[in-house]
Amino acid sequence: MRHIVFLSGGIGGARLLHGLAQEIAPESLTAVVNTGDDLVHWGLRVSPDLDTVMYTLGEVADQARGWGLRDESFRALEMMKRYGEPSWFSLGDQDLATHLVRTARSAGGESLTSITQSLCAALGVGCRVIPMCDQPRCTWIDTVDHGPMPFQDWLVKHRAPAVAGVRFEGSAHATPEVHDALSRADLIIIGPSNPYVSIDPILTLEGVRDRVAQTKVVALSPIVRGKAVKGPLGEMIRALARREPSPQAIVDHYAGLLHGLVVERGDESAVREIPVLGTSTIMGGRDDRARLARELLDFADAVG
Repeated sequence: MRHIVFLSGGIGGARLLHGLAQEIAPESLTAVVNTGDDLVHWGLRVSPDLDTVMYTLGEVADQARGWGLRDESFRALEMMKRYGEPSWFSLGDQDLATHLVRTARSAGGESLTSITQSLCAALGVGCRVIPMCDQPRCTWIDTVDHGPMPFQDWLVKHRAPAVAGVRFEGSAHATPEVHDALSRADLIIIGPSNPYVSIDPILTLEGVRDRVAQTKVVALSPIVRGKAVKGPLGEMIRALARREPSPQAIVDHYAGLLHGLVVERGDESAVREIPVLGTSTIMGGRDDRARLARELLDFADAVG
């Protein structure tokens, strides 16, 4: 039976995964999700990338914001502001239930992998979703003017000031479930996620990059017409790779891992050395995501 592993982080990754989940049998698809941007907020354990994947696959996500739940309210947030508690990271009222359950079960000794499986089942998620780590592994951003800060502080609280470096602290051990999924994979897909802060946290875990290098890997470029589809990736490429953002910069960042790259139509000539597919990559709703997933899968099958 075919087995596809999807490396995911961020909103774009979750949306492509949603398309793939419509085209692939649930038992043939495993998502390995970044946990480097997890945080503790209001005493609650929050896993933003896992939550975005779960909500998107469960078709309960807020499509306009790209994160959180649809039809959300924020009355608890308003009360926390009244009490003088930090309000820079917005947690919705329904969303709080996810973090309360995760925190309580973690305190009881249950692993993040097991908790995620239970939450996904409750949301009707068919494919397997697993965190990259059960233990904390924090992404730290070294900034030019403000020193080091955890990822969410950098991105949300301080609105992504100029970057001098990215590093990871904490456990470097992927879960046994991650290693098992990678060992069985005949195709690995990297979503249109920020390589530095969504995919590198996964690839830098002990033994993961070596396992990925043994498998066919196809990615969707997060750079379109020289700009990031969403977020600070363009500025990060300029600062950290000292070059202009382009699909080729993505290929070079992954340093020989990719066997093919899907890019926005018109960007094909920017890619050297590996096969490239040009198509419409800006994902809209459910049908558009499924269309892009089909095209990516057909392209992957054609890649030698």
